[in-house]
Amino acid sequence: MPRRVNYRGRRVAFPLGALLLAASLGGLVADPSRLLVFLAGVGCLGLLDDLLDDDPRGWRGHARAVACGRLSTGAIKAVGTLGLAFYASAGGGGALAADAGVLTLSAHLGNLLDTRPGRSEKALALTAMLACLGSWSLEPLEPVAPLIAPVAIGAWFTLRERAMLGDSGASLIGGMIGVVLVTVLAAPATYLALAALIAIALYGEFRSISAAVGRVPLLERLDSIGRVN
Repeated sequence: MPRRVNYRGRRVAFPLGALLLAASLGGLVADPSRLLVFLAGVGCLGLLDDLLDDDPRGWRGHARAVACGRLSTGAIKAVGTLGLAFYASAGGGGALAADAGVLTLSAHLGNLLDTRPGRSEKALALTAMLACLGSWSLEPLEPVAPLIAPVAIGAWFTLRERAMLGDSGASLIGGMIGVVLVTVLAAPATYLALAALIAIALYGEFRSISAAVGRVPLLERLDSIGRVN
């Protein structure tokens, strides 16, 4: 696997998300559900970003690139993710636009969090735990079941800074968060989740998520769990 320098200057395997994508495609063969199509699709779009290594970052950077007549991979990913989210949401019984928004912004959340090892995976684990406790069952995990073990194994490598997820893995894991949310939440709670995701996305566009985590002792402690220096 190719290597890339991480946030501490260490050369690590990249992108680990390609292996998670392979697992999602395998799951799709066994169960061609709309939600798995969404996850495999966002993983593919993220892999495109990983392979082409486009320069613009953030919504503003990609918007400027489009305004200058250059179609960045980030813009392709954003439009593609939204389209996949509407496709996945059309198969559910909830509010179509709200569910699609949660799926789209959750995939983006995965990328926002993936600036430190294991952060995206921990967000997924926390979301899954709360969803299962709230419903008092494992049913919220059913749509993402084929990917749980690959993500857990991958987290062992990312936490030890032996690999990086890349956009392919981060988008896919963020998408899993969205799938769990739309599976368990009723319409009113979905709108609240959408509002929270919008707020986080806007904050991440102008401020550092890592700095925000560092200012909250509980989040900083959770963020450091499992890392090997």
